[in-house]
Amino acid sequence: MARVDVIMPQMGESIAEGTVSRWLKKVGDNVKRDEPLFEISTDKVDAEIPSPSAGVLMEILVGEGQTVAIQTVVARLETDAAAAALPAAAPSAPATSAPAAAPAAASVVAPTAPVAASAAPTASSAPAGSFEERVRTKSSPLVRKMAAEHGVEIAGMSGSGIAGRVTRKDLDAFLAAKPAATAVPVAGASMHVPAGVEHRGPLPTPWAGDIVEPMSKIRKLTSDHMALAIKVATHVTSFFEIDLTRVARIRAGMRKEFEAQTGQKLTYLPFILQAVCTQLKRHPTLNAAVAGNDVILRKQINLGIAVALDPTGLIVPVLKHADELSLTGLTRGTNDLAARARSKKLSPTDVQDSTFTITNPGVFGSLFGTPIIPVGTTAILGLGAIEKRAKVITGPDGEDTLAIRTCAYFSLSFDHRVIDGADADRFMADLKKTLESVPETGF
Repeated sequence: MARVDVIMPQMGESIAEGTVSRWLKKVGDNVKRDEPLFEISTDKVDAEIPSPSAGVLMEILVGEGQTVAIQTVVARLETDAAAAALPAAAPSAPATSAPAAAPAAASVVAPTAPVAASAAPTASSAPAGSFEERVRTKSSPLVRKMAAEHGVEIAGMSGSGIAGRVTRKDLDAFLAAKPAATAVPVAGASMHVPAGVEHRGPLPTPWAGDIVEPMSKIRKLTSDHMALAIKVATHVTSFFEIDLTRVARIRAGMRKEFEAQTGQKLTYLPFILQAVCTQLKRHPTLNAAVAGNDVILRKQINLGIAVALDPTGLIVPVLKHADELSLTGLTRGTNDLAARARSKKLSPTDVQDSTFTITNPGVFGSLFGTPIIPVGTTAILGLGAIEKRAKVITGPDGEDTLAIRTCAYFSLSFDHRVIDGADADRFMADLKKTLESVPETGF
């Protein structure tokens, strides 16, 4: 009789924990290998997690709504060989309401959190001494959640736990000793404060007629991740206007044949992705990661493509080895990732290992913006609305004429710790030149 542990997977770089949103099976249910077992939420993705093995769900250790560190055992399966020994009444056992489930979850979190924090360093690990690492290694998810609710920065506290970890007892003592004047919660009001960010001053209170809605789990996690991204990187944004008239002409000429042969709609995006891949090879610091005092220049080009969800939310699936794909491959890849993102069918690997990100607010009409650099990368490209504009064109004879051109504003947010403004602008100038001089045969 064999048992199989089901663990909380890592759903992206810099993600140290996940929340069980919903169990799709009950204790006692038969489960097939790769059959969806439970749903999780992180700031990067809401996803169904498949069963690692066929068998019977014997234990649920982490209930719905609970947040635990990655690699935490959330459930246990018994293989099909052990299924016959299961009592007939077992299928009716509740999945999350059993009293034993909560203590089990609590006992799992504490010992496994240090393991996730002290795992062997990888390319996606937080740099030693970084804000993220200090928070991760000095507290459990439960303590970090409590600290966030009270606006306390754990990284600055001394803990009584193993290796100086801040325990719930430490946090309770700190809050009890905190002067009343700094206790910011106001009756009737609540605010999500990102982990490690202290809210100063009174919280806003609702007025008559206001509607108060709690943040969704993905919104809270996105808030945490964006606050960390701003804290970690030194953000600067550069803007370029790029003439896409040649791309538009090529796209129009090959569109019908392309769609007939591939069954895919041909947009501007794959042309832009190809140009980006070409320039990332020429400008490697924009395809890099910062690890303490080291800069890791990635050989792989993995493009994170931001996907807006309905009615709200954002996911960034990753197109791996994008530089090795043809125009058809880029089109199929981006369409597939977007479709699976919106239907919550992404796997953990689909949101990992991005080296450069592209976001396209232009589809909503935005001209340009200043996107936030995802943690673990050094740059993000924002695509503005593609529209026709009247432009002054200087001919070979030096005469100026007005012409209608298809243009868009591109914005590049980059980490000034490792990328100088001149380097970022060279990248953008080369990207502009590549897109404005596309041969009529395409890339």
